Amino acid sequence: VTNKKMTIEQIKEKLQTEEYDFLKTDPKLGSQVIVLTLGGSYAYGTEQENSDLDCRGIALNSKSEILLGNDFEQVVDIDTDTTIYSFNKILSLLTSNNPNTLEILGTKPEQYLIMTQTGKELIENRKLFLSKICIHTFGGYAQAQFRRLMNKAARLTNQSENEAYILKSIHNAKYNFKNRYYPHEDNDIFLYIDKAVQEGYESEIFMDVTLQHYPLRDWTGIWNEMKAIVSSYNKIGRRNERALSHDKLGKHMCHLLRLYMMCIDILEKEEIITYRKKEHDLLMQIRNGQYLDENRQPTSAFYDLLNEYEKKLEDAKKNTSLPDLPDYKRINEFKMYINEKIVKGEI
Repeated sequence: VTNKKMTIEQIKEKLQTEEYDFLKTDPKLGSQVIVLTLGGSYAYGTEQENSDLDCRGIALNSKSEILLGNDFEQVVDIDTDTTIYSFNKILSLLTSNNPNTLEILGTKPEQYLIMTQTGKELIENRKLFLSKICIHTFGGYAQAQFRRLMNKAARLTNQSENEAYILKSIHNAKYNFKNRYYPHEDNDIFLYIDKAVQEGYESEIFMDVTLQHYPLRDWTGIWNEMKAIVSSYNKIGRRNERALSHDKLGKHMCHLLRLYMMCIDILEKEEIITYRKKEHDLLMQIRNGQYLDENRQPTSAFYDLLNEYEKKLEDAKKNTSLPDLPDYKRINEFKMYINEKIVKGEI
């Protein structure tokens, strides 16, 4: 569904059309929706003519779901590109500092198309979820965006630089291994770059593994995740060709920098700022291709910008006053407080 660039008033009118009837008729939604806001380019302020309209929201779990321990998790309407998360699911995603869901808590006030009292309470408590975990989640998303721009066949990087990006991606993934796999020390799986033994490579990633009495299934899980990251770089070529032919490279570049900007704000200001008013002109220049050369490849000026934001992020990481982990106790108390009100019929 493509639309001309729309005002908030036009978007609100569009939500009243038959296309969006599911918001009222779906038994999981209707009066259960506590927040509905804009997603994607409209949320960031980087929309163009014919940008897709995305909506993101949150709906309360029902009394029966809470008491029976069930969860609908999310409702997705593909035709309108709308995703509504359940309250219990969104709390889990926010606690893990998932960038796609943190964005919901940081759009402009006028971009909230539905906002109930319970929705306001969630927004007011947004700082409960913020922690240094965002360094790794936003970093992981940024690396995924970067991989869309890079591949071994491209002239943008040499093989050694490409190898460094693969290692950086694995390090971002490794941060979450501790939460999902049997514990091990960081140096038990030590990855580093050295002179290559592979033919045709200048340098490559090596590993020193000293795991003892380690569960096999957990090791295969870790191994498969690392393997998937390495493999993904080999698949970028075809995707990158499609991006070039559809002129989407500028959009990927724009989103890459925006992820850095958002993460820096969270670390420095402890604020979620989804709508990028201050950097709007720069982001639109990037999106509109002003940082692409005559071959439709990113210019050196873009990489200078990227390096500048990487340095800012490093400084923000060193100086942030955010805790290592979110305030799990207060998050659980907030979850119980809202769910108890639902069970009692007070919401």
